[in-house]
Amino acid sequence: MDAEIIYNPTAGPRDVIRELRELTSFFAEHGWSVELRMTEEPGDATRMARVAAERGRDAVIAAGGDGTVNEVVNGLAGTPAAMGVLPVGTGNLWAKELRVPTYTLTNPLRLRQAAEGLIEGTVRAIDVGRVGGRVFLCWASAGLDAEVTSEMEPRERYQKRLGALPYLVAAFLVARDFKGVDAEITIDGDVVEGRTLLVAVNNIQRYGGLIQVAPQARLDDGLVDVFVFKGLGIGYVLRHVVRVLSRRYLDDPEIVHRQGRRVEVRTAEPLWVQVDGDPIGTTPVNIEVVPGALRIIAPPCMPAQLLSATPSDDG
Repeated sequence: MDAEIIYNPTAGPRDVIRELRELTSFFAEHGWSVELRMTEEPGDATRMARVAAERGRDAVIAAGGDGTVNEVVNGLAGTPAAMGVLPVGTGNLWAKELRVPTYTLTNPLRLRQAAEGLIEGTVRAIDVGRVGGRVFLCWASAGLDAEVTSEMEPRERYQKRLGALPYLVAAFLVARDFKGVDAEITIDGDVVEGRTLLVAVNNIQRYGGLIQVAPQARLDDGLVDVFVFKGLGIGYVLRHVVRVLSRRYLDDPEIVHRQGRRVEVRTAEPLWVQVDGDPIGTTPVNIEVVPGALRIIAPPCMPAQLLSATPSDDG
């Protein structure tokens, strides 16, 4: 592989530039030619990834959190270059979906393990979602979680060292006062209406890196999973949380689940919209699937059930 590592030095709770430089030698020992590049401001990773693809690089490896991964995806979608990930962010949602090792005190060597997974991996074509001119890899949403994201991002590094705690506090404070809005959600022509707290459009199985809300989702099936959480106020929020955690949410009439290719969200009042943990604006919003638009390096640890096609199907 002829590849570039794009590192966001502001991602995650600690600087890992030393470890990444050591990994370039590790890749070289396995026949890879790897150049390490660092971003300086938002948007750099997208531009760098696009330029790398135009130069004919085989792969671009995102070393950062979900925001960095999303930027790299926006630079690579529609190109032959494949995306890999070295998780050095706070949430690392995409890495957790692929079961790539992430940092813990008991696993300080997780970047070496992630690099080994890239070397041993296979290139696969997967879908992405698109909102206007922006594509997303994991999920897009409008409503409660996007409102929380708009309050939290961007964060300073000292806040990232606290992990998920600041998000949990912000989620409670926002949910306490959030009443939802009247909404109309159209999924491939099928209309869902009512007082709505959250519309989540998933391209992956997990939500927040922890909860498997869409076990039937596949990265390459040309579909997204749409969840509409209805209700009014924090009582319904707590009810939905309990239902999801107990895996009884699909039996709840106040939670609508559909699969589709195109989603339109219209609300009586503007709601924040986020993609892959980054607030991008407010409703109304149109979301669609772009099948097979991104090539990824799928490590051996990636669960087979994330894909519907066999390796030979991708060529």
